[in-house]
Amino acid sequence: MNGLHVIINPYSGKKALLRQRYYLFRTLKQKGITYEYYVTQYANHATELARDIVEKGGRRLFILGGDGTLSEAVNGIMTAHLTDAERQQVQIGIMPRGTGNDFGRFWHLDKNYKQSINHFLTGQPHPIDIGCLTFKRNGEEHHRFFVNSLGFGVDPLTCLYADRLKPYIGSHHVNYLFGLLRALRHQQPIPMSIHADGKPLLDSGLFTMNIGNGPYSGGGIRQNPTADPTDGILNAMFVEKPTLKMVLQALPHLFNGHLTDIDFIHSLQGKEIQIITDQHLMIEADGILHHFTGSCTISCIHHALQFIAPCFIEVRRQ
Repeated sequence: MNGLHVIINPYSGKKALLRQRYYLFRTLKQKGITYEYYVTQYANHATELARDIVEKGGRRLFILGGDGTLSEAVNGIMTAHLTDAERQQVQIGIMPRGTGNDFGRFWHLDKNYKQSINHFLTGQPHPIDIGCLTFKRNGEEHHRFFVNSLGFGVDPLTCLYADRLKPYIGSHHVNYLFGLLRALRHQQPIPMSIHADGKPLLDSGLFTMNIGNGPYSGGGIRQNPTADPTDGILNAMFVEKPTLKMVLQALPHLFNGHLTDIDFIHSLQGKEIQIITDQHLMIEADGILHHFTGSCTISCIHHALQFIAPCFIEVRRQ
């Protein structure tokens, strides 16, 4: 299983897919790079493919898809039967083709597919952190890994509404803006407590919360502007019970990195965040929706694997 392994989501930005994949294959052949490619056929197929690839010895994966496809592949790697040392040698890259493309945005990767391919082939591997959500369902412990962000309250509702808009306006980051405006109208506070590294921070109703391994979510919204997927720490912002006036005050700052400067928006950092509740929760992990009831823990796995990014990228390291 040596060489490069390409996982393709045919439903992500599908109009330009044929041209882009032929360009990729032609470029790989010109450079003498051996490769195998796989096309996903159903939800979580990328998880199965990535797990099988790395368990058979593959260590270099390139994803043609959005944040969701990347997240599925990461879940395959994180649940594979590998030692920590073996997993930390796995290198993964992405050609962003989804709606939000928020993880790629941190690394200066966008929908310019020729540039993304060049960055992957000439870039360097950076050790990155992976977030892990741990919860129970029917008494059994489950884990869901995320590469970019995880959200409660408004966040998953925004993803739900944005996904419903795709048949009408396609896969664009503007979906998230329309979805957010609708979610802000319908979301009600969720009774819960929040602890970060054992310190209690909230014991009332939560309106929204985004836990960031990276700084962007929702197609470029900077909910956690200082989040860095290499520093071993999760960043989070949360809001309790905003008034309409507060919501209107925050809207102009969605994309400028100053959301957390607003006094009613709380922020935290920690290696482990605990949510204590008896409520049913809908959450989004890298834009993928999940449901469960009860408390959960979100932890950071430091330098879990490697991400291939442009050589000119400089990242903070502890």
